[in-house]
Order: sequence, then C-alpha cells, then structure tokens
Amino acid sequence: MNDTYVLKHKQPSKKDFLDTTEFDQSEILDIVKTAMIIRNYIKAGGTLETLFHKNLAMIFEQKSTRTRVSFEVGMEQLGGHALNLAPGAIQLGGHETIGDTAQVLARMCDMIMARVNRHQNILELAQRSSVPVINGMSDYNHPTQEIGDIITIFDHLPKDKPFDKIKVIFVGDCTQVCASLMMITTKMGMNFVHYAPPSKWLSDHFLKIGRENCQMYGGSVHVSDSPAVLEGADFIYTDVWYGLYDKETPKEVYMREFYPKYQVNDQMLAATGNPEVKFMHCLPAMRNEEVTDSVLDGPHCVAWDEAENRLTAQRGLLAYFGGVAQETLDQIKNKKEGKNA
Repeated sequence: MNDTYVLKHKQPSKKDFLDTTEFDQSEILDIVKTAMIIRNYIKAGGTLETLFHKNLAMIFEQKSTRTRVSFEVGMEQLGGHALNLAPGAIQLGGHETIGDTAQVLARMCDMIMARVNRHQNILELAQRSSVPVINGMSDYNHPTQEIGDIITIFDHLPKDKPFDKIKVIFVGDCTQVCASLMMITTKMGMNFVHYAPPSKWLSDHFLKIGRENCQMYGGSVHVSDSPAVLEGADFIYTDVWYGLYDKETPKEVYMREFYPKYQVNDQMLAATGNPEVKFMHCLPAMRNEEVTDSVLDGPHCVAWDEAENRLTAQRGLLAYFGGVAQETLDQIKNKKEGKNA
C-alpha cells in the first residue's frame, strides 16, 4: 500500500456500507488505506478524536465477539461512543418495525451498525435510516470481514508478487464469508478458488459477480473439488462447516461431506508446494474439525492477525462513513510533521 495521506474519494460514494460490490476498487483501497494509516498511528502511541461526541448504535440479532468488540473499541479510539443493542434488548422486529427502529436510532445516533439474521433486514434499515448503516454481517455477506481480510492479505503478501499472481483458496462450505472473500479478492484482481464438494460450491449468482470483477480488474475465479487446485496457493482460508445459519442441518451431515478431505491440516498446506503459504480463518474455529490445532497454532497461521484486523477495518470504516476519513489522515500527517492539527 502506498502510504500517502490523500484519498481519491473525499466522501463515500454511497451513504451506507452494505456490500462491497457497490464500490469500485479505488474506493475500497481508500477505506483500506484509511484503516491501515490509523492502525499504524495508534500502534505508535497516537490518539485521535475525529469522532468526538459521535455515537454508533450497534444492533445485534446474534451473539458476537469480534464484531462487537472491534466496533466498540474502534469508536472509543476515534473519540466516539458505541451502544451495544444486544439480541432482545430493543423492540426491533417485535412491537416495532425495522423501518421505525431505523428512524428512531437515526434521530439519536450518528451511525448504525447491524448484524442481522436476514439480509433484507439490513437493506430495510439502510433504506429508512437517514444516517449511515454498516452491515456487520447478514446471511448474504460479511463486508466488514472483507476489509479485515484484504488488509491481512496485504500485510502478508509475498514480496514483489503482483496481485494478478496471488492465489487465494477458500476450503469448505459456501458461507457468506466464502462469498465475501471471493468478492474482495477478485475486486483486487487476485485469483480465487473455492475448493469444496460440488454441492457446496458458490452459486452462479456469486460466480457472476466474481467474473465481472475479473473482467474489470484481472485475476480469476474458479470452483473445484480437485486437490490439484491447492498447488501454488499463497493463502488457504476456511470457515466452520456448520453454524449460525445451519441449525437445521446436523453436524454429522457436514462431517460426512467435508471430513477428512477438506480439513485444513499440515498435509493440505504441504500440498500447496509453497513453504510460505498462510492460513486464514474468520473465527470462531471448531478445532480439529475444519482445521487442526497444528495449523491454527502453527507458523503459517495469520488468523490472529486477521482477528486484530477486524479492529483495523472498523476504524477505517467508521472514519470513512462517519465523514472524517480525510480529516483524520490530515491530523495524523500534521501530528507526525509536528504541526498543529
């Protein structure tokens, strides 16, 4: 990443951050740049207050660890405040419609982040809210994870290897994380492979998005159940085989479909032929199911960097959609140069 303090997009092209497909590559890179510069500045001991007295409403229809903590800490580190509206804590979808909830929160808060069960809920929140809405995850996609993931990939890129030579493989079920990883890597012109049983491959809808990205930015997108696709991988990524949206499917069914062929273990990493291959996982992980202890705790694993980069991503998103990204970068630049912000 070019460590410059000037953004191409002074303001977001969209009010809300619901889906990265709504933004071109240059705007995504602006968000990433903002996030990484803020991260480096805070890690060096710097402080910021560009969201001073601003409030973020955090709606959760599900339990959350990384999303809740990263947004709450991110707002505090930018001088603002986050309200944790935990599952069942507000009237959302009960006595009050989603649209009415959006209008009320928009009168009291400066931004809304929501982790929802159905993607339609986040769309309705955004439609009825007058303030920016950030999608903290739905059953369709996970765009905040995308930003953290691409930052992690940038942090661990092989030296002097261009984007169009980078190979990212997602192993396992076609979760919203799988779809989101495909969307962000192809938007960067990388090569994405979904390695899974044919019944679990990404849908034609998502593959169409990936192919359109490749036409515009380069790279490629493929699905396969052949272990041969592992060769040359720079990043191997997996997610749980069953979870938030699969309560109707017994664990045993998923184990039969994925184990042992699609378990990320030392043998799978060796099959890449790349001694520098990195392992990624959005977490939480079911140890010794989709990934072994030896991989998750081993030298190839960057999942813990990836988890930390959720905070990196959220600070960038909050500054950008809070309308203070360029102001924040200007302050950092001035403070580094010893000038008054």
